[in-house]
Amino acid sequence: MVTVQFVGSGDAFGSGGRFQACISVRAEGTHILLDCGATSLVAMRRFGVDPASVDAVVVSHLHGDHFGGLPFLVLDAQFSRRERPLVVAGPPGLRDRVLDAMEVFFPGSSKTERRFELRFVELPERIETAIGAITMTGYEVAHASGAPAYALRLACDGKVIAYSGDCEWSEALVEAARCADLFICEAHTFDKAIKNHLAYATLQEHRTRLDCRRIVLTHMGPDMLSHRAEASEETAEDGLVVSL
Repeated sequence: MVTVQFVGSGDAFGSGGRFQACISVRAEGTHILLDCGATSLVAMRRFGVDPASVDAVVVSHLHGDHFGGLPFLVLDAQFSRRERPLVVAGPPGLRDRVLDAMEVFFPGSSKTERRFELRFVELPERIETAIGAITMTGYEVAHASGAPAYALRLACDGKVIAYSGDCEWSEALVEAARCADLFICEAHTFDKAIKNHLAYATLQEHRTRLDCRRIVLTHMGPDMLSHRAEASEETAEDGLVVSL
């Protein structure tokens, strides 16, 4: 069984009092986080997700509400005397951006000798990569972040999870979500088109093209939150658990 928990389902601004993007995926003895926004360590404590249990963090793109929690996660692992490796995977540019953030938040922390290996894996687009029991593929999407932004497709224990990250509508979402058991998709606004983000109305226009079994909407801003009762798809809440 694959267990998905929305540790953080919010946007960059904490709309609705939600934590920033952080989704826990557990399967076959492997525990990964999809994104690790700046509030993620606090959110993990809130929902009883042990940071020491995380094998890897897979980042969709390099904005602070999606990777800004990594300096805190790494420092927590250091002070809790973690010994097994921590893998951080994501688009090209990931390693330098994370190390730069570590130096901004905690000077010297990127060069500290640790008991555990901090291993970076920069995912080439559309090439399947394995981390433990989970394989993943990144599809480049339209979202300006100073580096490529990915929609992600994960396969584990016979299940497929797709994740839009943040992006405008593109054919990449159709590919990432093909035959997925769960598609975690942003709906930042209800019907207002905003550059770099996806509106719920746009998603509905293309819904019949998404060959997935289940959609859960996330990363909702104030406009979408005020209209969430009008959505025909499920909407995420911090702490929501989905079993596949």
